[in-house]
Amino acid sequence: MNKYKKLILGIVLDAIGLVSFIIPGVGEFSDIVWAPISAWIMTRMYQGKAGKIAGFVALVEEALPGLDVIPSFTLMWFYSYVIKKQTPEIKA
Repeated sequence: MNKYKKLILGIVLDAIGLVSFIIPGVGEFSDIVWAPISAWIMTRMYQGKAGKIAGFVALVEEALPGLDVIPSFTLMWFYSYVIKKQTPEIKA
């Protein structure tokens, strides 16, 4: 997947995580459903050890009340493509 498409998808998924703030009362129930789904999606978007750690962080962030404001998908994209600077391998 193109890294910019992954960024847009991550922003959309972070927005879905914020839905619980829109509907009082229903929101915390939606977090219980969304938390494992977001963790699973995170592990599919980002492979390897970093993806597993990010999946766990996404699970905890969505499951605990009040932490929905953390944009875990967007932060993982910045970690992967800005901080870590994923580059293609050079073959000799």
